[in-house]
Amino acid sequence: MPPRTPLSWGTIPSLFLLPPSPRSMPCQSQRRTIRSILKPPPKPSRFDQSAKKVPAALSVSSSLNRKSYTLRQRTGVLATKKGMTALYDIESGKRTPCTVLQLDRCQVVSVKTREKHGYYAVQVGTGYRSPHNINRPLLGHYLVNEVAPKKKLVEFRVKGKEGLPPVGEELKASWFKVGQFVDAKSQNRGMGFAGGMKKWGWSGQPASHGNSLTHRAMGSAGGSQGSGSRVHPGKKMAGRMGGIQHTVQNLKVLQVDEENGIVVVKGCVSGPKKCLVEIQDAIKKPWQTVDLTLPMSMASIREEAII
Repeated sequence: MPPRTPLSWGTIPSLFLLPPSPRSMPCQSQRRTIRSILKPPPKPSRFDQSAKKVPAALSVSSSLNRKSYTLRQRTGVLATKKGMTALYDIESGKRTPCTVLQLDRCQVVSVKTREKHGYYAVQVGTGYRSPHNINRPLLGHYLVNEVAPKKKLVEFRVKGKEGLPPVGEELKASWFKVGQFVDAKSQNRGMGFAGGMKKWGWSGQPASHGNSLTHRAMGSAGGSQGSGSRVHPGKKMAGRMGGIQHTVQNLKVLQVDEENGIVVVKGCVSGPKKCLVEIQDAIKKPWQTVDLTLPMSMASIREEAII
């Protein structure tokens, strides 16, 4: 029997240097079954972040286009609520309650574009404010745009650059036409701290049958173990009432007085007298229900710009 040769570990090559076994080698030709043929290809997801560029559905332009139906084509104006009155029709004898709104030196202070600011908007100011009561950054903002200091500034978003009027243009009562519908946004009258019956319209607890000194009280605020032994969010309780922003939609314009800056709308508008009201074209009514053309000065500016 010949002697065995000594085993040297240095002569054995490493495993990764050895040729792969036939079982571990990948199959050169894949089998195509009926299931693989009939199976539809996977649909591309619009939220797929595998690509280096941002998907089209997540881009800024796409998100703005999806929300475009919530924007008006024209800017709104700022007015002051003067009070309520009524209009009488002599022929039919019908009395129509209405609200009187007055514009006071409503002017375009600045505009915002999508290229520079990311969206289209118009900054509108109303009234007058002494320069001594304005901080220096805001005073410089008025100085750059060559507009007198305003008592109140509000920004109105518009759908496109077609709705951007020139800076310094005064918006008068003729901005609206008789017969069109508008939305009026204002801050309603604050009631202070109010109980649950006044704030939420509860009917109250019984007047007898064991009830003692809890006739106008709230009662139970929530269940025990069955509802988690807690007070659920949004529970109606006593608290501050009013003093929040409220919008009344689809108010019909009854009269327009351009000389005095008065717009009379049908129905009531939230807020006390002398409150600030934002008037815009009705968002839930079709556009161009009446002839909504720009004032003569703005129309001439647009024609010169086109020429």
